[in-house]
Amino acid sequence: MGRTLRSSLNPKSKSASVSRSSEQNGVVQPTKPSKQKSEAEVGSSPAVSENVVVVSENVVADSSLSDAPDTSGLPKESEEKTAEVAELEFEAKSSRDEAWYDVAMFLAHRVLNSGELEVRVRFQGFGAEEDEWVNVKNAVRERSIPLEASDCRKVRVGDLVLCFQENSDQAMYFDAHIVEIERKLHDIRGCRCLFLVRYDHDQTEEKVHAQRLCRRPAY
Repeated sequence: MGRTLRSSLNPKSKSASVSRSSEQNGVVQPTKPSKQKSEAEVGSSPAVSENVVVVSENVVADSSLSDAPDTSGLPKESEEKTAEVAELEFEAKSSRDEAWYDVAMFLAHRVLNSGELEVRVRFQGFGAEEDEWVNVKNAVRERSIPLEASDCRKVRVGDLVLCFQENSDQAMYFDAHIVEIERKLHDIRGCRCLFLVRYDHDQTEEKVHAQRLCRRPAY
């Protein structure tokens, strides 16, 4: 079951609200702070090349914004590849808080003068006022997978994971690396192992259970 973020949280609030989509599988659903654009941000944007069409295997436009690609003239292998990519789900990292959010759709793309590709994304559960331009190479990827109890043995020290971090004023998913693992016997509640993680964005460490982790897809 995928993560879905998805109610706004006032960043000035002293407590973060957390919802759970399923008590059975223990997947924690974070909330996202409301992000306000400053006047300076609205009035300026990176230089971009106009009328540039870019095709990237890592980004697929949402079908609600564009017609499905015409594959009638493509070889069979190309048709199958296009279908596989179109079924992928993505997450994107916000430049405003460095947290990762599920992507509802890709709205547009542009190429900066530096040659870097950016896409404008709509985050799942949020309106147009929260749309952002994000760097494709560094801030868009296939959606992370909630860690199931049966998969905890696949997690190793040094692995990149997506971890749910909750404190006094925010509750969001951030990149983290596994520092240490305390293996424990599973019981009727599921995985009881403890994972010491170090968050990439602030280098803080915390011990968490598997229910707060998402793993990266295996290739």
